Amino acid sequence: MKCPYCGHLHDKVVDSRESREGEVIRRRRECLECGRRFTSYERVDEIPYMVVKKDGRRERFDRQKLIAGLLKACEKRPVRVNALEAVADRVEAALQERPDKEISTTEIGQHVMSELRQLDKVAYVRFASVYRHFRDIGEFMTELEDLIKSKD
Repeated sequence: MKCPYCGHLHDKVVDSRESREGEVIRRRRECLECGRRFTSYERVDEIPYMVVKKDGRRERFDRQKLIAGLLKACEKRPVRVNALEAVADRVEAALQERPDKEISTTEIGQHVMSELRQLDKVAYVRFASVYRHFRDIGEFMTELEDLIKSKD
């Protein structure tokens, strides 16, 4: 860390303490060049992941919205809440693995649909019908036929 007094880049940590319920670490440092002490703070970089909506708006990724959608799709289905939490975990992990901090609702929807397709076929069809905005029964039947053909 650069010394605020002399600009030297080498120092040693003299003391470290957690503050604010462990969200920040306070470090006392001593410059190896001029010997003066200074304080630095270390915190986790909390850049939010943004979801790009179909109309171009951007909003923060909200895990609770994702879980609410999963719960709605799985309503009255024999799907455990733990399984839905696991789906949300995998979607969130896929988001965090991306180098870009933005993801489209289309990408999230595709990921959720592939997860639901494996988890519960009825929940998958429910989610797909809302997500894909089926305009008529023909589109709905095409999706069902594809599901029946794949049998995975």
